[in-house]
Amino acid sequence: MVGALSLVALGCRHYDFYDPIASQRGLVPAGQYARYGSEQAQAIQIARSLGQWHGGASLQDRAVMVSKAADYARTLPGVVTVVPDTQGYRLTVTFKSGWRAFVLPVNDGVKP
Repeated sequence: MVGALSLVALGCRHYDFYDPIASQRGLVPAGQYARYGSEQAQAIQIARSLGQWHGGASLQDRAVMVSKAADYARTLPGVVTVVPDTQGYRLTVTFKSGWRAFVLPVNDGVKP
């Protein structure tokens, strides 16, 4: 019985939520998307700041990362509201035009 339980415990995979969300594979490159308009450029700036603050997988690390990126987003001129989601590594940003964007982290090596 103990052997069966240990096999089950070893078979449980570690759920890494950050890497699948931050992966840019198959998407429009961030630099190209930023050229679509000023609000898109600001969304990419916020996404890069979100990726820049990644420090770990604990709930406290995620809260720090998302709150720092939200503080950065509030300094941008076109941003009206920012709703952080500490559980999911994301921000919901509303711009002056009414456009609401769901911002995920971008780790492309470019500073915001």
